[in-house]
Order: sequence, then C-alpha cells, then structure tokens
Amino acid sequence: MRSVLKLTCIGAIAVLAGCSSLNPFAKKSEPRNPPAALVDFKPTMSVRTAWTASVGNAGAYSFSPVLANDSLYVAAADGSVMRVSPINGHPMWRINAGMPLTAGVGSDGATVAVAGEKGVLLAFDADGKPRWKAQASSEILSAPAVGQGLVVVRSLDNRIAAYDAESGVRRWVAQRTVPPLTLRTAPGIVIANSTAFVALPGGRLLALALSNGGARWEVAVGDPRGTTELERIADISGAPVVAGRDICAVAYQGRVACFDVATGQPRWAKELSSDVGLGMDERFVFAADERGAVSAFSRESGAGVWRNNKLANRGLSTPVSFGRAIAVGDAQGYVHFLSREDGALLARSATDGSAIIAASPLVAGSNVIFQTKAGAVVALASE
Repeated sequence: MRSVLKLTCIGAIAVLAGCSSLNPFAKKSEPRNPPAALVDFKPTMSVRTAWTASVGNAGAYSFSPVLANDSLYVAAADGSVMRVSPINGHPMWRINAGMPLTAGVGSDGATVAVAGEKGVLLAFDADGKPRWKAQASSEILSAPAVGQGLVVVRSLDNRIAAYDAESGVRRWVAQRTVPPLTLRTAPGIVIANSTAFVALPGGRLLALALSNGGARWEVAVGDPRGTTELERIADISGAPVVAGRDICAVAYQGRVACFDVATGQPRWAKELSSDVGLGMDERFVFAADERGAVSAFSRESGAGVWRNNKLANRGLSTPVSFGRAIAVGDAQGYVHFLSREDGALLARSATDGSAIIAASPLVAGSNVIFQTKAGAVVALASE
C-alpha cells in the first residue's frame, strides 16, 4: 500500500498525533508483501525505446507529461519545465520556473501551467515565457487543468479555483469539505464539455460549470466506511477519464465506476480499491488495484472481462490502452504490456530503474510515454 504512508491530517490533535506515527522517513523493515518476481514468458509483441529525455527528479511529488498542439510538456521538482517533440524527444525549450515545483504540467498549447511551492501557480506561454503568477489558498499537488480560457486547480484545503489563462485573474472559487484524513496523492481535474470534472478526497466526483464554478452534479465513487478514520479513507485516485457520454473514475477503498457525463447518473460500478487512476478506450475500462492486479471491465456494462495478478505488489502506475496492448509501469521502472483482449503478458521493457510515476502514461501518436521518479521521460514504440 504505497500511498498509506503519505497522509494529510486536518483537524483534531489526536488525528495529527496519529499521523506523526506514520513517518515515511523512519527505518523500514522488510516489506510484508514483497513485489512479485518477474515471470519468464515468450514475448509476442516487439517493443523498442523510441527516444528518451531527462527533465529532473520528481522528489516527493507526482509529475506527468501533457500533450497539447503536437508538443509534449514535462516538469520536475527542481523547477525545470520542458517542451519536447513527442515524435523524437527533441527539446524545443527548457526553462526554470524560479522555484521548486509540486505539480504539473497542464497545457492547452497556448498556456503552460505548473504549481510551485506554498501554493504558487505559475503560467507560461507556448514559448516558455512567463505570463503570470497567482497565489492559491494552500499547496497544490494535482496538475493544473488548462482549457477554454481557464486554468483550474484544486489545493490541499479542497478549494477549487479558476484563473483567467491570459491574465491570471481569479474567475471563481468552489469549496468542498476536507475529510479528516486523506491520502497525500493527486486526484486530478479534466476539462471537457464546458465543465471541469474534479476528483476529490472522500471519494466524490464533482462537475463544475466553467462559466461560474456552479455545481452541475456531484456523485460518490467511494463511500467512506469503517470505524476508524484510516478505514474511512476513500479518495478518488488519479484523474477521471472522459470519452463520449461516459466519465469514469476509481477510488481507494472504493469502486471503479462510470457515469453519464452530462447528468452524473450512474451507469455501473464495481468494488475495487486503487491508489492510481484508470485507463479507458472504446470498449474497455482498465484499472490496477492496490495489490497489483490489473483488470479490464466492459465499458458498456461494467462486466469483468479479464484479470491479471502476475504483477502483485509491484507498485503499478495508471494503465493506458496502447494499440492491442495495455501498458502499465511499475515501481522498479519496468513497463509491462498486457493483451487488451485477455490480459496475457505480451512484452516488457526497462526504463531507468526508478519508479514509473503513477499518473504518467500518455499515448502520443505511435508512442506510449512514461515519466520516472528519477526524471527520465521515455517513449516506447511497438514494432
């Protein structure tokens, strides 16, 4: 359970005291659930490294690349922000934001947004020139969402704010209650259909009108339950995925579920606990659970299609659909390719040996791109 050691406490002193005992820097004993050994198999899919680039270490944060207007934008904890070609990895520019970063990147091709330390939001133009700086109400751990003239962020105090992409003027704010205990992860935001779809701690998925921040609908993906605050953590993991009339999301100690994108009406839900996001294509929804099993569900009905448990406890990333395969990274820097149809192992590729960042997979043309904790941006292609 990678994320449980990284908790955010809000409220009573007793809760704070409880968190202090979960010290990620304390001497650690041998893991109770060691990662499964890599199994031998005959590859039936040829994978090669198309290109690599280096942006910088992610530190204690989670960064993921974003594709906008045929350019790839990446960032790192030391303040580095890069624009590279998704075809060959050639850098178009590299800048330093002038401060350490905690989240990124968001872009629509015209505006590039990252989050700096202590809740500072920074925006640049497509050439890497500074555009504006704004102060959010608290630390930002999720990549900003950029679209339709706005930059939308959620800060750690569960305040969602939208800023004008040109000027940085704040346009609206929406506030939601903060659960007493949450995972220190990065539930994401997606902009589509004049709406910001916001994943929240506490297992809620919220749709806000971009025009004024008003709530269109709000639904539960994970319902907090149990007798202790730790048992009641049910945060949404990763970013929701929007395709056609569907929006789907997954929660820790919760469910994988799909809803009508316009109304929030539930289409289906299945019990599943995940601390990373999900993938989706025209037929299936893919999820990696906290124990390392990867499952495929029918996008239409939610029926289970297959489940692969050969990657148990390997700290999997968000899975992504890539041609006839599902690509998923792990905490040792390997990328595994599973059959989209039955989950069988097709291929495996090594990166730099550091963990694949949970939210990083991205398909750009004929490449699938991952970012590692150590700062490698790796594009893999199928031959």
